[in-house]
Amino acid sequence: MRCRMNEDTGAEYIGPWRLHEAADGGGVGVVQSSRCPALSEGDVVTCFTWPWQTHAVQQGATLQKLAPELVDGRLSYFLGAAGMPGLTALFGVREKGHVTEGRSMVVSGAAGACGSIAGQIGRLDGCSAVVGVCGSGEKCRALVEELGFSAAINYREENVSERLERCCPDGVDVYFDNVGGDVSDAVIAQMNRGGHVVLCGQISQYNKDVPYPPPLSARTQQTLREKGVARERFLVLDYMDKADAGILELSGFIRTGQVKVLETVVNGIENMGVAFCSMMSGGNMGKQIVKVSE
Repeated sequence: MRCRMNEDTGAEYIGPWRLHEAADGGGVGVVQSSRCPALSEGDVVTCFTWPWQTHAVQQGATLQKLAPELVDGRLSYFLGAAGMPGLTALFGVREKGHVTEGRSMVVSGAAGACGSIAGQIGRLDGCSAVVGVCGSGEKCRALVEELGFSAAINYREENVSERLERCCPDGVDVYFDNVGGDVSDAVIAQMNRGGHVVLCGQISQYNKDVPYPPPLSARTQQTLREKGVARERFLVLDYMDKADAGILELSGFIRTGQVKVLETVVNGIENMGVAFCSMMSGGNMGKQIVKVSE
């Protein structure tokens, strides 16, 4: 959504927001009336281009019908842990992380909607150490005490390189990268030969006038080459044929407590801008949700 504020989004699959039209993003809601045979009044639906409005008229073909019982009625989970961020985490770890028993994983942006799930998937899939990098002591505590991360590093107050050496003394095998920039340079410098970088996001770079993915420093590029570390862009939309099975798996993890869900909820559509800016500056823990109505 941040990239859609640019004239060039850096993505071939979605264009910029257009002036004088409602902004949009992932949303979930209830059908109040329908002319679409596949949808009826009362159905719960979602789509990726939900207008920032209290009510909206949508084409039925763009909407996905949901089963609220999968998440015990917590509809916001379909926007986070059991939605696109959760699928991004699941497929990113499974398709690009190449996790095997005993490997070490580092997740940046670890207290966000995607990173918080990615670390838990890594733990469930057998990682011996899962280290999260985030921006506050409160987030660090949540990662370790609530989500089961092995350790957490507060990049605002700690030396990432020094702490990472202590947390992963044998090096890093898998890096789930949500932020880019200095944090990613520090993690990649300690990666093992044949490791894997899951290039999911680069949020620290989105306000800079650079292409996506943004260029790496010469030293980091050299590290990738010398150690044979794989780093390629990951796009969850390439795996939509597995989405239904992925949502079922994630929902099962959530219901059984194997995956814990973090959310930050703001009430009222009038607070959309406030919530968005807070999320972009790290004010959220887990998925940033705006609750428009009951």
